[in-house]
Amino acid sequence: MTWASIDLNADLGEGFGQWRLTDDEQLLSVVTSANVACGFHAGDAVTMRRVCELAAERSVRIGAHVAYRDLAGFGRRAMDVPFDELAAEVAYQIGALEVFARSAGSRVAYVKPHGALYNRVVRDEEQAAAVVDGVLLSGERLPLLGLPGSALHVAAEKAGLPVVTEGFADRAYTAEGALVPRGREGAVLTDASAVVDRSVSMARFGVVGSLCGRSVSVRPRSLCVHGDTPGAVALARQVRRGLEGAGVRVGAFA
Repeated sequence: MTWASIDLNADLGEGFGQWRLTDDEQLLSVVTSANVACGFHAGDAVTMRRVCELAAERSVRIGAHVAYRDLAGFGRRAMDVPFDELAAEVAYQIGALEVFARSAGSRVAYVKPHGALYNRVVRDEEQAAAVVDGVLLSGERLPLLGLPGSALHVAAEKAGLPVVTEGFADRAYTAEGALVPRGREGAVLTDASAVVDRSVSMARFGVVGSLCGRSVSVRPRSLCVHGDTPGAVALARQVRRGLEGAGVRVGAFA
């Protein structure tokens, strides 16, 4: 199955205080969904409020980009967090973002784990269940954005929560369909033509080349362009133009 339309998402609000990593305003003119950092790996109250207001002005969907409590490591360090603690912290992050989303006239529409947590819940059933429990604890039955076939999606479906399959325009895949760890050479892709070609291939045909050259099945409903990838704004624009030029409608998932 391929999609007549695809969502384009980016990780936004990834700054803290006077430090800013992502060009939120420019990316919000391109993407249809914004994964907003909720203060645990990046982001602060002022940043969250600003990004929510900008997203609402542009009719961009707001998602809670929940993470391990790891501001110093940008949420990319492996951590072992007890089930109840992780569930509570996921709910806490969703609730904090919801305040700013609602004040901007919008709402939190979905949840996406970040970094080490995202990778952990691909296979770790207990941590995946804790994330799902945190979503339920927040009081909203929010969709969970993640890798197809992940433990997170299995746990979400078991709990009756919607799932949204995600692909990555600027990340390399293993032959098993997982993301290549960032520490390995070639894990992050910056060549615009290659990123665009991969995006169109996933959107239209449900396949993408892996790092070893083998094609793997990746059928995303949402496609991510990382906000901290070098040249992220220009890259996102080219991806959107490439998708639309290939006859793929870019729009938020239902």
